[in-house]
Amino acid sequence: MIQVEKFILNNGLTVLFHPDPTTPLAVVNTLYKVGAKNEDPNRTGFAHLFEHLMFGGSKHIADFDKPLQNAGGQSNAFTSNDLTNYYNVLPKENIDTALWLESDRMLSLAFTPKSLEVQRQVVIEEFRQRYLNQPYGDVWLELRPMAYEVHPYQWATIGKNIEQIETATLQEVKDFFHDYYTPENAILCIAGNFSLETIKEKVTHWFGDTSKRKTKKPQYAQEPEQTAFRSKTIVRDVPNDAFYYAFKMPGKMEDGFPVADLISDILGRGKSSRLYQTLLKDLQLVSEISAYVLGSHDEGLLIISGQVRESSALENIDTAIWQLIQDFEKNPITMDELVKTKNKYKTTKVFSDVSALSKAMLLCEYEMLGDANLANEEIARYDNVSLNDVQNMLPRLLQKAKCSRLWIKAQKD
Repeated sequence: MIQVEKFILNNGLTVLFHPDPTTPLAVVNTLYKVGAKNEDPNRTGFAHLFEHLMFGGSKHIADFDKPLQNAGGQSNAFTSNDLTNYYNVLPKENIDTALWLESDRMLSLAFTPKSLEVQRQVVIEEFRQRYLNQPYGDVWLELRPMAYEVHPYQWATIGKNIEQIETATLQEVKDFFHDYYTPENAILCIAGNFSLETIKEKVTHWFGDTSKRKTKKPQYAQEPEQTAFRSKTIVRDVPNDAFYYAFKMPGKMEDGFPVADLISDILGRGKSSRLYQTLLKDLQLVSEISAYVLGSHDEGLLIISGQVRESSALENIDTAIWQLIQDFEKNPITMDELVKTKNKYKTTKVFSDVSALSKAMLLCEYEMLGDANLANEEIARYDNVSLNDVQNMLPRLLQKAKCSRLWIKAQKD
């Protein structure tokens, strides 16, 4: 049970407090309810660009990292299609340093041509290194536009292409900040050995003067139901042929999400999974294979992916995957399989939620989804999945008509 208290400042900032008497550290985690799906289709990559810009100095602080490091702390951030999250971990005695830093950059970034140009080049280099010049790096640049035709999940958080970041203007950057980096669009979670009264006093001191600003409401098209199989083959300079099968699945807060997640684990998590046992161990068609879900807030994807053994062909693997899916009719998932998969999930979940930082991030995301206390219901959601739920969802989830398949073939000399 993750204990959490909640209060809201007059400027709209939602504050969560998780008391943790077991740690000498304090966590200050700030989630902004803006991700890649909030971007203009002609200006993608902005949410991720801001992840970098937020460390480039703010109105009264030229260098974000130096004061935090001097206080014995560390910070980082990440961007997804649904949100952007910033976190600081430091000795509890120095929590005011983190609150000071976070409140100042929420108030206003240091919007200078120099800062934009520095971070722009960092993002462009990251785009080249991670997505263009790395084997299999452009998978999501190719697969997402296949799976989504209108929903903004159709582009990766890095953006559609380098050009949209290269041509971003300072005014566009300022507009994005004022549209989304507002107190009412943020969730601040503090975890550590404090009293609620102390946290209220500190947060009000540091964030209370941050003025209320109007937040741009997200408006984007919902993806129509996919009714036909989609496929694409690309040739790249990669060591081995690779394959990616993307199946549409329920969003994170829908009842079907934990069912689909457990199905993905039965399919391809670990050496006892059906895909591993059949395609790797028995048929020896692949060198690696797995299945997983993306955890998207809106309609998401269940992915089956892997790499081909040198002597195998993608066509043979394709036949084997669809045959395995069809075989669920005569060889259905058993209660033993389901219980074993649930136990693996719960073990992973318990270990992942040990740290105060993990709990703070989890609470923020569930608050964004409706209520921080839903974090305490996550295990129950999985526990409540019945064998009947799994067997009913399987044929609807793993339909060929709801699948987008990407094949990557190794370039021949």
